[in-house]
Amino acid sequence: MSAVPPLEVRGLTVRFAGLTALDAVDFTVRPGTVHAVIGPNGAGKSTCFNVLSGVYRATAGSVRFGDQELTGMRPHRIAELGVARIFQNLALPPRATVADSLLLGRHRLTRAGFMAAGLRLPSAAREERRHRERVREIAAFVGLERQLDQPAGTLAYGQQKLAELARALCMEPRLLLLDEPVAGMTADERRSTAAVIAGVRDSLGISIVLVEHDMGVVMRLADAVTVLDFGRRIADGAPAEVQNDPAVVRAYLGEGDRTGDGEGRP
Repeated sequence: MSAVPPLEVRGLTVRFAGLTALDAVDFTVRPGTVHAVIGPNGAGKSTCFNVLSGVYRATAGSVRFGDQELTGMRPHRIAELGVARIFQNLALPPRATVADSLLLGRHRLTRAGFMAAGLRLPSAAREERRHRERVREIAAFVGLERQLDQPAGTLAYGQQKLAELARALCMEPRLLLLDEPVAGMTADERRSTAAVIAGVRDSLGISIVLVEHDMGVVMRLADAVTVLDFGRRIADGAPAEVQNDPAVVRAYLGEGDRTGDGEGRP
């Protein structure tokens, strides 16, 4: 895997029909770190993720991944640069085996053409063996090696979330966007998933941008935290520093009943 560059977000602004969802947001994700983006309901976290992954286009501002300008790129081009995203909702093919589901993550790395694969040429067969071996290694890394032959839909919820993380890792990303990776999990599942995410950073050196409502997980995992409120950045820094920031405390305690981009209270 090539060196991981910084992700630099500068002046990121998104407007929808006169509504400002993000207002000149700045932050930098240092290589090989976990950077959390948090905030109350309607703060703009999901909008930010949608811009980073190419789902939304920014009205103004810049998102650079090393020397690559991501703003305006289509999602598949951003993925080709080594940016993988996990969404809040499960998206595994329920009847496919875990192994085949993870193999989908290797698609962008496949070199054999359609004809070679269809005719089972030796070069295509060798490549498939290499991809399946890498799938097995990544499954072992997240703790799913024994489940590879099971239909993905039969796994427990927490294991399905881990399988989605494994599928993203099969893309060999340099930057991983994790959208509420422990949402809906039991306490034990949250702890084990947090340990896997820490391992992704510490063992694989992959940069991670994390949106998560479980503040215990955020404070344990994050190297840096950016806090959004009504689309504006109100704090940015180390977890302990941000947690005690008066503006952050006011944003959460004074939240009330908000509506916005579908984000719940942490």
